[in-house]
Amino acid sequence: MDRIWTGNNRASWHDYTSRCIYHLTLMKHPEVPAFGMLAGDCHLPIGSPGSSYIRVSEIGFAIKQSLRHISDIHPALRLFQYALMPDHLHIILSVEVELDEIVGRKLGAFKVDVNHRVGIDHVFDRGFNDQILTKSRKLDIIYNYLRSNPYRLAIRKAYPDFFTRCNNLIIGDAPCRLYGNLHILDNPFKDQVIVHRADDDQTFLANRDRWLHTAANGGVLVSPFISQREKSIRKEAESTGGKLILITNRPLGEREKPSGKDFDLCAQGRLLIIAPTTPMPLDRSSCLKMNALAHTITFGL
Repeated sequence: MDRIWTGNNRASWHDYTSRCIYHLTLMKHPEVPAFGMLAGDCHLPIGSPGSSYIRVSEIGFAIKQSLRHISDIHPALRLFQYALMPDHLHIILSVEVELDEIVGRKLGAFKVDVNHRVGIDHVFDRGFNDQILTKSRKLDIIYNYLRSNPYRLAIRKAYPDFFTRCNNLIIGDAPCRLYGNLHILDNPFKDQVIVHRADDDQTFLANRDRWLHTAANGGVLVSPFISQREKSIRKEAESTGGKLILITNRPLGEREKPSGKDFDLCAQGRLLIIAPTTPMPLDRSSCLKMNALAHTITFGL
């Protein structure tokens, strides 16, 4: 029997005391004022004078001070990069040597330090999201992702419509039509969902845990979601607030929009649909092409 996803955002297969590089996200407590406010012009190139940035508040300034002293919590902690946003904080944190306790406890100490600097009990909400950085996730891509956070926020505010249509984009060597939130393509934490017929239950469950961890921690699942097990992964990922890139075998018509649950996901900015420019039959050859496209999107962009 399949295990039930409990909603625990930690990776059951990972040792959180080990040497590792993490991308961590800490959310603002709902009752705390914003860490800063969006400023600048989103139409200017990222990093240029006057482009989008976050003008930090007093609380945001205190958070930046604590980040500069994060190695005081433990000398093994090394801050690579961060992005402070109005309602959350992204951190790329390196654990240089094995810790005496899990990294979550060190983050707890960081939160306490921020609380002391600000003079309130809870600057951040409970818990945190984590992505475990492996060799397949290049640091420069994630650096650029963090650096462009204010720009993406500015774009979302300026263009709140997530029903964007792109009629001809070449991905790999395949001409594609896209519909939905195009910014999902920029997310560096993509994972391809593919269940092979030869996968035994143990393999599927291990992959399932990894996929749902990615979805629950801000990543994107990429797949045509054809088989029943792949569809079950999509359903569970949607319930955790996950983002999806759905690959289909038929394009949406010029005036056609997604319906039902897909419409709701588009409205929330959580779905990007990628389709061929001409319809394909749903046969083995097409399924192989769609899975190959999912692989290119996951590992080749």
